[in-house]
Amino acid sequence: MKKVILFLCQGLEEYEASVFTDALGWTTTYGLEPIELVTVGLRPKVKCAWNFTIEPEFQLSEIDINDFDALAIPGGMSRSGFYEDAYDERLLSLIRDFDSQGKIIASVCVGALPIAKSGVLNGRNGTTYHLSEKRQAQMKEMGVNIIQQPVVIDKNIITSRSPSAAMDVAFTVVEKLTSTANLDRIKEGMGFIEKSCV
Repeated sequence: MKKVILFLCQGLEEYEASVFTDALGWTTTYGLEPIELVTVGLRPKVKCAWNFTIEPEFQLSEIDINDFDALAIPGGMSRSGFYEDAYDERLLSLIRDFDSQGKIIASVCVGALPIAKSGVLNGRNGTTYHLSEKRQAQMKEMGVNIIQQPVVIDKNIITSRSPSAAMDVAFTVVEKLTSTANLDRIKEGMGFIEKSCV
């Protein structure tokens, strides 16, 4: 079974994390091939952007990163402390390790910033929040070729520009880790593909 780290930074946007829990969760109940999702963080409790507090299942130091096939990073709000964890060297090192092995790294919105800061997107294509000139400029300064599209895929790295693209990112992770048939099956179960009752 494929395994994915959902990395929970302080100040993350709840919706941007929930798309991964739902899409990958559906693979375990309705899909053709299950994917295990494990929540991981740098602190025992994570205060989110919109007043939720969540508890990662594991601290990064408690897991064997070699057990995992992909890494998902939701974006968050700077006013809520997102970059305290997003720019932590432990996460940046994790990103570099996954990229060196060609493992999938997926992000939503400004979740692309730690990927860029790690150096793995230098000279490669990516995107981030489209309404923030500051974040776009930071990505460019980190050597990223900004593409103005909702979702940008450069080999093993998936970036996106806003919360509206979050579910597409999660679906892309499912498809890349398993198959188009598995993705279609869970999309049917979740109501993204209509199936008539007989």
